[in-house]
Amino acid sequence: MRNRLAGACWLLAAVSFLVANVVVGLAWEQPRFSWAEHNISDLGNVTCGVWDSSRPRPVCSPWHPAMNAVFVGAGLLLALGTLLAHRALRPGRAAAVTVASAVAAGSGYVLAGLHPADVDENLHVLGALLVFALGNAALLAAALGRSPLLRELRPVSAFLGLLGLAGTVLFLSRADAGIGVGGMERVAVFPLFAWVTVTGLRLLRSRRSRPLS
Repeated sequence: MRNRLAGACWLLAAVSFLVANVVVGLAWEQPRFSWAEHNISDLGNVTCGVWDSSRPRPVCSPWHPAMNAVFVGAGLLLALGTLLAHRALRPGRAAAVTVASAVAAGSGYVLAGLHPADVDENLHVLGALLVFALGNAALLAAALGRSPLLRELRPVSAFLGLLGLAGTVLFLSRADAGIGVGGMERVAVFPLFAWVTVTGLRLLRSRRSRPLS
């Protein structure tokens, strides 16, 4: 039962985050939202105007309350799902690092949602750094895990962790690789949600297929 609840939490976190990115972005009119130009955080900014002196861009997000609510909700679901799934991820230090890092990444989303970038930039950036660094650390640690579940998902965990790490380095260095800095941020962030989707589906199937331990 715990595994299925964990899987449901993770899937709901991933779906809500992706849907909010699309729907809240579509609500933009002046300017139009661009996945290549704009950061994910821009969707949660509460004021309209030119934002970010280091990379100026026009920002006006009419549905920012919805986006910030999803930041908080998805972060809580990520953390809750991880805590519920910890038995399926054990044993070993790698599993402990996976759990701690994923919970911290979820906390980062909560922090970012409670403190939009144009309200409290310092706390928002702290939340974002937790997401970037520890979200991808969770995937790399999962690739080293010894539980049946983590061994089964090792190739997926390694690929997504390395992809997210590369995206983080390139995003923080403002390298766009042809997809824009905003696009590179998504390369840094989305692997964690892809991983919890794959792992969540496996947990939901755990009663109807071979056991996880």
